[in-house]
Amino acid sequence: MTADLPPRSRAVAEALAAAGIAPAIRELPDSARTAAEAAAVLGCPVASIANSLVFVHDGAPLLVMTSGGHQVDTGFLAGQLGGGPVVRATARQVREATGQAIGGVAPTGHPAPLRTVVDTALAGFPKLWAAAGTPHTVVPMTYEELVRLTSGTPLAVEPGTADEGFGGASGEASGEALGGAPGPAGG
Repeated sequence: MTADLPPRSRAVAEALAAAGIAPAIRELPDSARTAAEAAAVLGCPVASIANSLVFVHDGAPLLVMTSGGHQVDTGFLAGQLGGGPVVRATARQVREATGQAIGGVAPTGHPAPLRTVVDTALAGFPKLWAAAGTPHTVVPMTYEELVRLTSGTPLAVEPGTADEGFGGASGEASGEALGGAPGPAGG
């Protein structure tokens, strides 16, 4: 099955397997560049989509795995992290940091490990879906697997969202890209 995947998704599958996570990558018939599109195709709550958003913090890329049910509050996140401001990455910065295009950025399979924050609002969902290297591929995993896979730091990325999970999140689409930089309404 892995051989049939696009090259970027094969790299994700290899990284998942190396981390001991079954690489159950699913190829979608249509692009799912946003959390709302992915949730509609997968039949799951928007808030259980783990958006891979790339920002820049203190001069380095920062991957934020956030719930599709809300937006990243960059000022709040910067306060959580300390240091300088958190700013959205450009499409070029996303591609350089991840090797993947906006809309398909996976939590893994990058040229080098990225400092990662994992939104605690994702913790309440038994199954998360994340992009798998292209806008046409997704992969399921648990919150615990996501944190382990990314060596991520669990943090709230928006005030009042740490304990949402199971329907506590609004489920409304955030307008942020499924994988990459925040969309027009993001961050």
